[in-house]
Amino acid sequence: MTDDSNIAPISTVTPRIADWSNRLNRMANLKTFYIPPVVVGNAADIELGKSMVLEWQTEGMFQVACTPDVYTSSQLAFKASREFFARPTSEKLSYVSDLTFAGYVASGEELTAGEADSSEIFTLVKDLPLTDKRVQDGWPGHGPVPWPSSTFKEALQKYLRELGSIGDRLLQLISLGLGLQNLNSLKSIATDGWHHARLLRYPSTSSQSLRGTGSHTDYGFLVIITQDDAGGLFIRPPIDGEIRHRNWLPSESSAGMYEDSEEWNYVKPVRSTLVVFPGDMFQLLTDGALLSTPHKVHLTQKERYSLAYFHEPNFQQIIKSLNNVDSMDFVHYGEVSSK
Repeated sequence: MTDDSNIAPISTVTPRIADWSNRLNRMANLKTFYIPPVVVGNAADIELGKSMVLEWQTEGMFQVACTPDVYTSSQLAFKASREFFARPTSEKLSYVSDLTFAGYVASGEELTAGEADSSEIFTLVKDLPLTDKRVQDGWPGHGPVPWPSSTFKEALQKYLRELGSIGDRLLQLISLGLGLQNLNSLKSIATDGWHHARLLRYPSTSSQSLRGTGSHTDYGFLVIITQDDAGGLFIRPPIDGEIRHRNWLPSESSAGMYEDSEEWNYVKPVRSTLVVFPGDMFQLLTDGALLSTPHKVHLTQKERYSLAYFHEPNFQQIIKSLNNVDSMDFVHYGEVSSK
């Protein structure tokens, strides 16, 4: 855990009670932020961080504008994704790692709250050679990625490096927004983090089901979503008085919670932006001042491609309250994330 003994109490904002008079397809009112190439901790950075924190506490997520270079990389990553998912299923199934569980997952194989999801997936984990000590010691999710081609590998690795840089700067800004004394308080937790990603392809809707991915929250720090123009992503903002489970506890899974209730906001795709929201470790770190954002995907009339990038703590990191470093409520990130 990062040493930040002079941490100021994390500010909280009572989540707003939204007007649900028009619940059907309610649009998320998302702000788009432009993040600086370098975070230095000046007054502008502090105000930006505070605005981001407030947006999470009211809407559950915000958007980040892509630079032209990042947008170009995202489109090359999507091109590689589309080309891979267009291959025959028998060929795609050959790109699976039994060691790391990286690679291809067929539609219907993954379950959320016991129900099959529609998405095809290609999972990218921390790509390490078999000679790496972490691989030899049997760390889950550490090892070679079964890359389907050199073009695929080059496009994805480049884009993930750019998302990693964005993730580090976002953690610095959120540290400032939370009033932490050190702008690297959160970034240091993610040093050599277990960053990973999932390429997803959703089929077009069928008469049988609209279900793409069931409602859930994600372990870890930051979730950064790149989506195409098909739509289908819904998020659940903080709602006053609503129970939000501590998903890191075995007895409090958030999978399937509020799946069929109406208080969901549709996230309309916006060109050249990333959607950013907090994961479960932020909820633990901030004692619930920042809630992990539930989200789900509905199928639409066209197939949907997205990339979910997870900017994570170090695999061996102990996560506990930033306000109470003596708290016995803590988790080992690697154990939680590899459940």
